[in-house]
Amino acid sequence: MIKNVLNTDLNGKVAVVTGAGGVLCSGFAKTLARAGAKVALLDLNEEAAKAFADEIVAEGGTAKAYKCNVLDKDICNAVADEIEKDFGKCDILINGAGGNNARATTDKEYYFPGDIDEDCKNFFNLDADGVGFVFNLNFLGTLIPTQAFAKQMLGREGCNIINISSMNAFTPLTKIPAYSGAKAAISNFTQWLAVHFSKEGIRVNAIAPGFFSTKQNAALLWNEDGSPTPRTGKILAATPMGRFGEAKELDGALLFLVNNEAAGFITGVVLPVDGGFSSYSGV
Repeated sequence: MIKNVLNTDLNGKVAVVTGAGGVLCSGFAKTLARAGAKVALLDLNEEAAKAFADEIVAEGGTAKAYKCNVLDKDICNAVADEIEKDFGKCDILINGAGGNNARATTDKEYYFPGDIDEDCKNFFNLDADGVGFVFNLNFLGTLIPTQAFAKQMLGREGCNIINISSMNAFTPLTKIPAYSGAKAAISNFTQWLAVHFSKEGIRVNAIAPGFFSTKQNAALLWNEDGSPTPRTGKILAATPMGRFGEAKELDGALLFLVNNEAAGFITGVVLPVDGGFSSYSGV
């Protein structure tokens, strides 16, 4: 556990984390709370977010869960108002909500002659609504909360927005074209926001996690008997450090980027935390 790397002091700060009912984003929430921030955990699954908020409170931190649909602007604005009443204006926004959907995933990595006629999910029969859902969840699910909470940052010093990109943004993975494209959009949007808000003093950066084994991707990485899938073998072979990351290994990147003394002149970067995956050519 990295409790306070770089002596990042967030006392008096209000941090908002979307997607906080999940493994990685709940970890972000706990890390920010341990550094002293008052943390609002947002998720469509309020019960999951509340469970993690309760853990933070049990540790002596300050946290509260809020039910929020990041694709609904009115709801995001209402939640932003509620958080301001409870804790004060948002200083740090972590846009962690996102994910993939089976409807936007192909069954095969490569197209071979005749695949178009097979009874399988191939490029030609990808569900447009499924692809749209993935794009909306990742891109609009970042844009809309940013609209809601960046308003509270205007005219105030030391505010930060952290988006969650992915290795897919650097090199698209097979089978998941919508998710790869959506995360590439997040990296680009991070740079756009960094420029847009530069005169206001709001820094905007992103973290691009490598491969972490979570509940969301467990079916892709592990067989029912617990043995690794062929995809896991490929991932680990392409990761020079030869293992999956652990959630706590994202803490340092997060606390560094929100530390206004350590990273005060850093904005618009996408920081890989990937065990060398993005550096390895395969040879």
